[in-house]
Amino acid sequence: MPRYMVVRTFPNGLDIPATDAGEAAVGGVVKCNTTKDVTWIHSYVSKDKKQTFCIYDGPDENAIRAVAKENGLPVDSVTEVRVLDPYFFH
Repeated sequence: MPRYMVVRTFPNGLDIPATDAGEAAVGGVVKCNTTKDVTWIHSYVSKDKKQTFCIYDGPDENAIRAVAKENGLPVDSVTEVRVLDPYFFH
């Protein structure tokens, strides 16, 4: 399955509370993603919380964009990526 990096901008910052509500919000995203065979692997969040760099597995870019739209999440870019491991050569 291809892997993608999705860059998102949140002008007011991303705020996912460490509460039951935050858990439910994240769980809802994960559940919605399954409708298009998309798996959220993990995300990196900028220090100011205004950008995220999210890693997903999915069948294609269209599926990644479709679940973002269904989840009400912004998408700046979607790029298919591969792992480059600097320790591969050691």
